[in-house]
Amino acid sequence: MADAIPGPAARRRGRRRAGEDTREPLLAAARAEFAARGFEGATVRRIAERAGVDAAMVNHWFGGKEQLFVAALDFPVDISTILDRVLPGDRDELGARIVRTFLTVWDTTGGAPLGTLIRSVASHESAARLMREFVATALAQRIVRPVAPDRHEMRAALCGTQIIGLGMIRYVLRLEPIASATHDEVVTAVAPTLQRYLTGPLD
Repeated sequence: MADAIPGPAARRRGRRRAGEDTREPLLAAARAEFAARGFEGATVRRIAERAGVDAAMVNHWFGGKEQLFVAALDFPVDISTILDRVLPGDRDELGARIVRTFLTVWDTTGGAPLGTLIRSVASHESAARLMREFVATALAQRIVRPVAPDRHEMRAALCGTQIIGLGMIRYVLRLEPIASATHDEVVTAVAPTLQRYLTGPLD
């Protein structure tokens, strides 16, 4: 993933003048640095250099590196949009809709936001908290609870292993043949297991 990210020299066109909006360039630079290096490896100085701004602008706009990290993890589609795509329809096809929707969302950005989150989740509490909130809120409360017969938290956690694990293999490790498989191929292989976690027996 890091090979596809332009270096600071390619992105920077000199320091921005006072008064120019530097927030969006900082976010773009932060996403690139965090994706390439994770939270610990990325530095405020490198992010500012990539954005072509003074490092003080990080504190000005975000208050520090941690707040910038959380802001940079803004996903291209919010959870309400995802829910609108997966919830309507046949309950027995919910697993397939979930897999297809997440593949579509991730492929929009090449998996960069997801990759950043997964790389950082083991070493940074903000990333871990975001992942826990996703599983507990988006999966357990909004998707699993309305359709699952029992054990909602367990089912949500199991669904998380499929969705997050698929993202890790396809977009972070880029393990073949999953990395280049079509959406139809992935849905056919993964959706039945996800569907069992959602509505089938767990015993």
